[in-house]
Amino acid sequence: MAEPYSHPPEDGREGVALEAHLSDVADRVAHVVPDDATTPTDESLRSVVETLAWVHDFGKATTYFQEYLLKDHDADPPMLRHHAPIGSFAAYQALDTQGFDTETCLAGFVAVAKHHGNLPNVAEYVVDRTHRRDGASRQNSVEKRQTVVLKQIKDIYDNVPDLAKKVFENATGSAEGWESFVRKYQSGSLLSEIEETVGTETAGRGVDPDTLSSSCYGLVLQCWSALVLADKTSAAGATNESETYTPRQPGLETLSEYIEDLEAGVTADTDGTKTERLNFHRSEARKDVLDNVASFAESGGGIGTLTLPTGMGKTLTGLSAAFALRDALDGDRVVYALPFTSIIDQVVDEIEAIYETDTAGRLFTAHHHLAETTIRDIDDQSADDADRNDDIAGMLGESWRAGLTVTTFVQLFESLAGPQNRQSMKLPALRDAVVILDEPQSLPLDWWKLVPRLVDVLTEQYDATVIAMTATQPRLFEDEFELVDDPDRYFEVVRRVSYALDESTERYIESQSEPKPYAAAANELREVVESGQTTLAVCNTIDSARELTEQVGDDGFVDVGRLYDDELQNQGTVEDVDPVEIAKNVAATDDNALLHLSTRLRPADRLTLIETAKELTERDHPTLTISTQLVEAGVDISFDRVFRDLAPIDSIVQAAGRCNRSFEREQGVVTVWWLDVPDDQSKTPAEAVYNRGTTLLPTVADTLRQIRDESGSLSEIDVARRGVERYFERLREDKDVGKQTYADWVDDAKAKELGTISLIDEQLSAEIIVSRTPAERERAEAIRNAQHNFEFEELRQLLDETKPLRISVPYYSEDSETADAITDLPPLVEDEGIYELDVQQNPSHFDRTTGFVVPEASVDHQFL
Repeated sequence: MAEPYSHPPEDGREGVALEAHLSDVADRVAHVVPDDATTPTDESLRSVVETLAWVHDFGKATTYFQEYLLKDHDADPPMLRHHAPIGSFAAYQALDTQGFDTETCLAGFVAVAKHHGNLPNVAEYVVDRTHRRDGASRQNSVEKRQTVVLKQIKDIYDNVPDLAKKVFENATGSAEGWESFVRKYQSGSLLSEIEETVGTETAGRGVDPDTLSSSCYGLVLQCWSALVLADKTSAAGATNESETYTPRQPGLETLSEYIEDLEAGVTADTDGTKTERLNFHRSEARKDVLDNVASFAESGGGIGTLTLPTGMGKTLTGLSAAFALRDALDGDRVVYALPFTSIIDQVVDEIEAIYETDTAGRLFTAHHHLAETTIRDIDDQSADDADRNDDIAGMLGESWRAGLTVTTFVQLFESLAGPQNRQSMKLPALRDAVVILDEPQSLPLDWWKLVPRLVDVLTEQYDATVIAMTATQPRLFEDEFELVDDPDRYFEVVRRVSYALDESTERYIESQSEPKPYAAAANELREVVESGQTTLAVCNTIDSARELTEQVGDDGFVDVGRLYDDELQNQGTVEDVDPVEIAKNVAATDDNALLHLSTRLRPADRLTLIETAKELTERDHPTLTISTQLVEAGVDISFDRVFRDLAPIDSIVQAAGRCNRSFEREQGVVTVWWLDVPDDQSKTPAEAVYNRGTTLLPTVADTLRQIRDESGSLSEIDVARRGVERYFERLREDKDVGKQTYADWVDDAKAKELGTISLIDEQLSAEIIVSRTPAERERAEAIRNAQHNFEFEELRQLLDETKPLRISVPYYSEDSETADAITDLPPLVEDEGIYELDVQQNPSHFDRTTGFVVPEASVDHQFL
């Protein structure tokens, strides 16, 4: 047989010889796994993965696979051309020959078996691939797979024995490696040896749950993800050089200079302005944190907390701490994870301004489902190479090879909990990294036991350092190192707001009866805005926000959403709409401003409207913004008054962070009310959202009762410190929040089970591209043409461009009115379930103020 290929000649490119590919992947491991990385039993992780690299595609040496690769893609039987199973057995044998720990050999077995797939439940998978029945008259499916491996071994033995010897010698360092593997597999001893590693019962296939150590899952992740990254970048043709995988580090000095410019002239003097005093305390907090970084680093890192009130510059202080820790601990990367995509752009924009860069380089990238994530090194390239280099750029970007990656909790934690194959490629970047968790209290309650367990994997097996950063610490982790010496000091000096409980909330606390009607709430909002105050009302559901907006009406108000639409039509693209011009147009009307925000508006529209609201509030123009929870975290905007529908204490405090943010007034007021049931629904929005599964509102009410009774009032520190601490303590002790089963799946290496859960509620939904301008309609038509002409690269690029113009609309069942409203729209990309809403063609589906209209939408799927 001619020299086997790993990848065939195609599209004018030469084929890649199998031995060359194995050698190339093994060489790349040095760029992916640091030399000092070890397994839980202190073995060289790099040596382990290099061994796996040499054998991972060994099964491609068979004539069966080469026939499939070069001549007949429908060659039968298909099992004979599957190359991963034989490679997995070779991996176990190659590691065992070198004396690696049994669990390390097991991790290598699974990593190679699944280097093109997703991880299984380890113990069950091993039994399923190795168990044999004694004396059975007919083979079952497991035994048929084992027979296939026997045939593949014989085929290689007969046709390319010299290649097999060379591969095993490179993998094991022993000239006897290949012959030993053949003997052990043919005799069945290798199968029995592997099966025994998971403690099978003698009476039949079974698994001893205590056989695997609690570190097995993390070890499998490390072996598998490093192999996948090295293999995929090799197959894509990425340059096999250190520079391909090495980041540029954003410097702490550059960040410090930027902050010093912001803080120039700060003073604690009472004669200074409130803003100057706030900047002074921001500066003091940052110095406090940086002073503690050294002690944290000397302790070896681990899990740190950074607890400061909203508006105290946590983003820049947290980045400063992360860069300082990275330098002190000789790390390479910082990963900044946030709960929502809606707040990422603000962080991204500030970092781009500080470092005068964009998100397409080795210094900085952003990775979430609305971002085009790339690392591009090639400016001048031929047309023939463009597509390939685009693939490599995307692969490296999604592998978090930049020095700083801003991403979401979904991308981070779902890549640790049963990741998909491509998701796994980012995991090697987490080694020795500093990971910032911004607003960790926003994690779903079901994950409150799993996330600490995954963070243990990060800190113990990836040697990462984690910083949990928020004003409302949920205390998820053990042995937290607080980077702020005295958080209460900063909450005391800020004191920007006081809290007031509306009579409806008092009634909820006492009897859970008589919520506040929307008409009464709207009248109260009108009175506050007419007194000249900028005001924010945060609702719990989209329907609630829409109902409150409609009740306020347009008498005496100018609808900012409609002015925005006018400007959008004039300019033609969202990028050309200037929030300053909209604010000027609002001011010219002499009316109060009304602005609505929810996820029924496109992300690009929401960002522009938020910037418009910021312009209006900075001008002190009387403005009423009615929003869902999307404004609660990370949106740098300040209102004189905030009204919050009843919610968990941490959400109330986060909403309060939008009140008197920069001391525009002596003290802002945050009112907590309990809004009524919107039309055609059965529960108040607060009950529908926060009493599903774990009933949170009784705990909220009891906490408010306690802190109110003790103080006689509700000061900022009462709610933001004592209230938050008591609330989270009650959740942990009384509600026992978090599913222990999820954490147990990590301990038991049940990757398949972990892969079934998500940080986002799984429900039916449709992606809708909303076309509001002629240019956007032209793009939609270009998407149709690309799909019709099978121009898939062009189609992908066009679809990426539409991400800021999409909304995701959930629905409960295929026969619901919501589903009917969606299917009324023409499908744009049928295979991906993407529809187009052309607002000219379907005006009944769109409102210029509130966005996409879903008739009779159920409250249960109207959450942010």
